[in-house]
Amino acid sequence: MTQHTPPTVVKSDAEWRAQLTPQEYHVLREAGTERAFTGEYTDTKTVGVYRCRACDTELFRSDTKFESHCGWPSFYAPSDAQNVVLIEDNTLGMRRVEVRCATCNSHLGHVFHGEGYGTPTDDRYCINSISLTLEPTEG
Repeated sequence: MTQHTPPTVVKSDAEWRAQLTPQEYHVLREAGTERAFTGEYTDTKTVGVYRCRACDTELFRSDTKFESHCGWPSFYAPSDAQNVVLIEDNTLGMRRVEVRCATCNSHLGHVFHGEGYGTPTDDRYCINSISLTLEPTEG
């Protein structure tokens, strides 16, 4: 998995709870998951940059977003591989790869490799909408 330096944004649990809503805290800090097909960015076509809701780090761009019909926003690559950390996740009786923000160590979702997505990387970064903010750009 990805080797990385320690996060540069470090806050106490109380500081994260004060900054985030209970739902945001559950996903970002406790590795929760929002329900499928309920997130605000699942179907959006807005051109822009997706940032970490906890620390504002750029994570994905709309030109890598695709419709995977999985219930969460899907991207085939991060905007900069150094901005995400990939961690082996064997919870829930499955072998998956968790995606975290490299800047603040917040949980974003999971990445799935080589399942025939028809994307340039054949990867699907399945990301919780609640872990993102979208900064629209013209284009």
